[in-house]
Amino acid sequence: MAQRARNWRRTAAAVTAAGMITAGATVPGAAAAEEPRIDLKVLVVDNGDSTVKAVTAQLKSTGIPYTTVDLGDSGRPTITAAFLSDTVGGRPRAKFQGVVLPNEAPFGAGSAEQTALETYERTFGIPQVDAYTWAHPGVGLDYTSEGGWAGTLDGREASVTAAGKAGPFGYLDGAFRFEDNAPAVQESYGYPARPRTGFTSYVDIPVSGGTGRGSLVGEYTHDGRRELVVTFAYNNTQQQFRLLARGIVEWLTQGVHLGQTRHSFAVHVDDVFAPDSRWDSARNCTPGDFDCASGEGEGTTPVRMTADDAAHAGQWQREHGFTMDMVFNAGSGEEWKTEHGGTDALATRLLADRAQYRWINHTYTHPFLGCVQDTTSVPWSCAKNADGSTKYTSRAEIAAQIRDNHNWAVGKGLPIDRTELVTGEHSGLKTLPQQPDDNPNLAGALADTGVKWIASDNSREPGQRAVGSALTVPRHPMNVYYNVGTAAEMADEYNWIYTSRADGGSGVCEDNPTSTCLDQPLDVATGYAEHIVPQEARTALGHVLAGDPRPHYAHQSNLAEDRLLYPVMEKVLADYRALFTDSTPLENPRQSAIGTEVQRSAAWQSALANNRVTAYRIGKTVTVTAPSGTQIPVTAPEGTKKQLLLGTGVFGTPYAGARSAWTTPAALQSALTLKLP
Repeated sequence: MAQRARNWRRTAAAVTAAGMITAGATVPGAAAAEEPRIDLKVLVVDNGDSTVKAVTAQLKSTGIPYTTVDLGDSGRPTITAAFLSDTVGGRPRAKFQGVVLPNEAPFGAGSAEQTALETYERTFGIPQVDAYTWAHPGVGLDYTSEGGWAGTLDGREASVTAAGKAGPFGYLDGAFRFEDNAPAVQESYGYPARPRTGFTSYVDIPVSGGTGRGSLVGEYTHDGRRELVVTFAYNNTQQQFRLLARGIVEWLTQGVHLGQTRHSFAVHVDDVFAPDSRWDSARNCTPGDFDCASGEGEGTTPVRMTADDAAHAGQWQREHGFTMDMVFNAGSGEEWKTEHGGTDALATRLLADRAQYRWINHTYTHPFLGCVQDTTSVPWSCAKNADGSTKYTSRAEIAAQIRDNHNWAVGKGLPIDRTELVTGEHSGLKTLPQQPDDNPNLAGALADTGVKWIASDNSREPGQRAVGSALTVPRHPMNVYYNVGTAAEMADEYNWIYTSRADGGSGVCEDNPTSTCLDQPLDVATGYAEHIVPQEARTALGHVLAGDPRPHYAHQSNLAEDRLLYPVMEKVLADYRALFTDSTPLENPRQSAIGTEVQRSAAWQSALANNRVTAYRIGKTVTVTAPSGTQIPVTAPEGTKKQLLLGTGVFGTPYAGARSAWTTPAALQSALTLKLP
């Protein structure tokens, strides 16, 4: 029995190159048949630091259940052996598969709680993440005075080591740079240090002013325990954390966990076939809008794609391996054609290339489908009926706009999905402050026309919600404006919005507590390329790296004239592909698939919040039960099989060196069962 215990300790400490325990730990002194049950849940000990909050946010967005112990709560549970483990059906149970701590010993070295936690980790082979600590021998590192350094990391390049690539960070290409968004502000601080015996560095950085490299992230194996030691500060939005977050979670869960994270990027191009009004740099407004000088209906020189722009769009897609969603208004295009001699070279070219794009219904002529707008005052208000009730666009009018656009598309052979819709300006949905509720006629019109997925504006409504039998798909607006065709126009309007009154701007940035004014106006000749493009690309890439599937949207005007949208998309794609290996491709789903993903995620989070999910691992078998019909997200190693009634089947699809899927129990089974390799 003593020999078996010693063998177990060696087994629990030994890990594969992927940082995973090859089989479940065996409790010392227990028979082999009593291999412990490891519940697929994480324990988070939270002291309020941004680093713990960041790891917790990654657990949540991935879909991994976790229990938080708040160190600032006087009524928190005490960490004891009974809190951490018990026995179920005569089998020892570890209640948590991994532990996240703010540092290596938040309860105090040698304290009863710290001892209980360390004993638990040692007994069941449970890994521990030290979210942020300083370099010292207690975490397997030399002091920074001994060949390392401590200081600001802003703008410095770090690299994934060979061990990191072979292990939990194998999805990264190698090098990445710490953000330096504000040179006058310290954004990240760290303690790169030299590893000691038992420490394997996964991410390191050149020693400042010295030789060699210092570890920033690594594994410290000691005393039958494993710690992932992070020696730099971060928060959930910083790119360096977002790049490493997946690997931290995979290491913590040993590659077997509920939830999944995939990176996706979709771009909707609204108003295709329609012209967009142009910004007036002299009057700082858009002629044709009711709040600009002569008001609605004033003539304007529109921005509209040409046939050459359409040809460029198709060629760009082929060169970059990326498909845009063309969100179109056929009726507006027909009106343009009538007004311009009965021909439209743009439509001819786009229709010839129809198969190269995805197409989404944007209504026939892009009308406002909410309340009837009273534009006699600024801002506009909802017109009223004689009885004082709000006057709305009718169900028949909404349905006609949807149906006519769809029928036109079918007649032209466009590959269109009837279930997807983007209304003009997201109208019909509530528009604060003027229209606090949806148009009551909208839900019926969606049902009449078979719409299941209606776009909404993520900046106004980030959550998915029902509109009758349809669901919203929140979209991220891109800061590339609909009413500009040139870089100079874009920079000029940007200056108007984001500079103070003293600098000639509108001062909106001064009045809005969530906005920040530019230090000085952008140069209209260079401001778009030098300031707006990198900032907008960083924002979009941040959504991608956070695992947010929501699409981004711009307008057809941004593919015309100076073709402003391409530099932003190119930077997002280039930056992503430079950071990640081919095993972690950037997915490009359509609106209905994105809506389904958001819907599944919300249902899963609800099931977790209501404690309706049970998941555990015994040796090489994973068992998950959830409410009937619930899609279950799971991530597991390559080679994992799904248990069927007879035999096994392939589980999931490959991504980032693992396999993952939304799945349900096999036929005639009440629980999902997976067999690990």
